Amino acid sequence: MSAQKFLENLRLRRSIYALGRDVEMPKEEIIDLIQDVVKESPTAFNSQTQRVVTLFGPAHEKLWDLTAEALKPLTPAEAYPNTLKKIQGFKNSLGTVLFFEDQSVVKGLQEQFSLYADNFPVWSEQASGLTTENVWVALSIAGLGANLQHYNPVIDDAVAKEWNIPADWKLRSQLVFGSVESPAQAKEYIDDADRFKVFGA
Repeated sequence: MSAQKFLENLRLRRSIYALGRDVEMPKEEIIDLIQDVVKESPTAFNSQTQRVVTLFGPAHEKLWDLTAEALKPLTPAEAYPNTLKKIQGFKNSLGTVLFFEDQSVVKGLQEQFSLYADNFPVWSEQASGLTTENVWVALSIAGLGANLQHYNPVIDDAVAKEWNIPADWKLRSQLVFGSVESPAQAKEYIDDADRFKVFGA
């Protein structure tokens, strides 16, 4: 793959909120793609801290029902209808990928390599971000749309209870995916001079 093609693939990854279930790609292929991408995503010390749960069908819908329930007591009554509308949009999609980081691995590395103890939680977060981005781009290349949500820690307990998630798995994000029902608007970029510096070139 050329560098230009790589950039084109990165540009495919956008936050798509109008998602549906009109997806021709078999669920088995989606699952295999997600799992293969996770395996090939980097981690510090090859620690492989990422843990992933993919939800389809009733399980996917249940996640967003649980989210709506968790948000109700935290949301002003006048704002809750808009919250429900947003949640319904997620629920209308094909599925959700839940990204976790295994804290038992992080703690084990902290004990084994005390010199870097403070860094392992940071590196774990970096691994989560890299993995999420890689899965998101891969789904985009496959023709699916997605958007990334962060309802953790509000939904952590409900998710752990519903799907028997190990206590050491820390929920980091929720990637909602499905068919693209409406494309994203054009992306705006800040000025390069405010973002980049190069020396010695």
